[in-house]
Amino acid sequence: MQASCSLYAQRQNAAGVPFDLRNEWLERLEAEFPYRETQDQQAAIEAVKEDLEAPRPMDRLVCGDVGFGKTEVAIRAAFAVAVNGKQVLFLAPTTILAEQHWHTFRQRFRDFPLNVEMVSRFRRPAEVKRILADFAAGKVDVLIGTHRILSRDVIPNELGLVILDEEQRFGVAQKELLRSLRLEVDVLALSATPIPRTLHMSLSGLRDISIIETPPEGRRPIRTTVAEYDEELVKLALERETERGGQSFYLHNRVETIDEVTQKLQQLAPNLRFIVAHGQMRERDLEEKMHAFLRGDGDVLVSTTIIESGLDIPQANTLVVERADALGLAQLYQIRGRVGRSDVTAHAYLFYPDMSELSPDARARLATLADHTELGAGFAIAMRDLEIRGAGNLLAEAVAELSGERRIAVRPVRVDARVDAYVPAEYIGSEALKIDLHRRLALSESDDELRELQAATEDRYGPLPEPVENLFLIQEAKLKLAALGADYFVFRGGRASVGQVVLGSGELRALRNRVSTAVYTVANREITLREEGFPQALRLVDAILAARQAA
Repeated sequence: MQASCSLYAQRQNAAGVPFDLRNEWLERLEAEFPYRETQDQQAAIEAVKEDLEAPRPMDRLVCGDVGFGKTEVAIRAAFAVAVNGKQVLFLAPTTILAEQHWHTFRQRFRDFPLNVEMVSRFRRPAEVKRILADFAAGKVDVLIGTHRILSRDVIPNELGLVILDEEQRFGVAQKELLRSLRLEVDVLALSATPIPRTLHMSLSGLRDISIIETPPEGRRPIRTTVAEYDEELVKLALERETERGGQSFYLHNRVETIDEVTQKLQQLAPNLRFIVAHGQMRERDLEEKMHAFLRGDGDVLVSTTIIESGLDIPQANTLVVERADALGLAQLYQIRGRVGRSDVTAHAYLFYPDMSELSPDARARLATLADHTELGAGFAIAMRDLEIRGAGNLLAEAVAELSGERRIAVRPVRVDARVDAYVPAEYIGSEALKIDLHRRLALSESDDELRELQAATEDRYGPLPEPVENLFLIQEAKLKLAALGADYFVFRGGRASVGQVVLGSGELRALRNRVSTAVYTVANREITLREEGFPQALRLVDAILAARQAA
């Protein structure tokens, strides 16, 4: 974590290459965009332009649902860099997605003398060798591919921009290679549901973020059904989609039994054509199956979670997930985004075996998906997944040190409280404004800063609802715990615990004078107190601080 802090902090202070975007070709490319940009999409495009013109390396995350226009933001960034004489690497998590991006880029760049190429394990060795030689000679402006383009034989002539599609899907080895590039070139990451680590970077000011939450014209919400598995409903859903000329995904995430399940589905709906695809197939066989489905040679694709990675199949508008309870929240949202890419109403069926068998976490995940059926909910779901802990302070310190600023080192502490702590949509509707509040909370370093932020928030949005008030209380507790030198505050089942704290006899007497029911366990260096409510439980922290000062 500390290495990442230093890297991102160094990037903020590194000298970058400012690009000149006053270019007639760029204006032509923008004018040829066949759709009308949404307000959020245009804001993201302008932010990326400002980054490219700035004299420091760009490191921006563009977050938006599948089909909300992130790729067009990347296309314009790549074009701007290419017409300035620099090269672009575009990394996609799967070969099929890389191929789709390749066709999209070539289509958008068709009227300009720019060379867009793709390398993957599916292209002939001689073809790959020629493309890489041209890339090294500066004859290829944009090179698209999977982690294959991070190999040692991929040598750019003059690299200016790296674009990462769903960065979290790359492995550790690939991320290490990317890390070495980050200090030198502009980096643009695209994601529908960023992972908490990625959001930590943005919340702490080390990565810039643009949020596209406005759907394109004509897009409709996905009708989502969360229920116990029902064979008749599966049959009805798949046949109804085929009757209206569309295709369906059926997700069964066990390779060992996927053929058996497909046979049962075939018996259930004998008139439908089924294609099976999973990650343990030979790569060429998998590519052939996916292309067959893209061509419309099948009505239903029975697959594992490989469909998660950004496939663009507008005619596929029904999704059935057999064991939705076994998948993560962000993953479920990403998979649900495989349908609903056109102006046709899409349907998603998230099934589980038996309500009585569901774990509390699984119930919470499915309830969140059922609640967030609106378009553009991906960032809201990612934020629900995120718990703001001490990482924001650690990252902010790294930037301050490299900038030569003196900053109080805020000790990273853990606050674990079973309370609602989030920003409700009815209080602040915009996800961009929500993340701004989270960021400012995470960077508050004193009670005075917190009080000022609270006053400004209430002045703008009105009195704090309880979940937002809890966010402020949690940050306040972190600051006080850091001053105590404590590691954690836990509040569960009416019991508050603070640890690890060493109390002398005088401090212990002073504490008991203030809170007679507090219990100090010497072996664990932990202080506990029974309280009913979260705000009341936090008085234990205040009492320990007061005891320290009095002793």
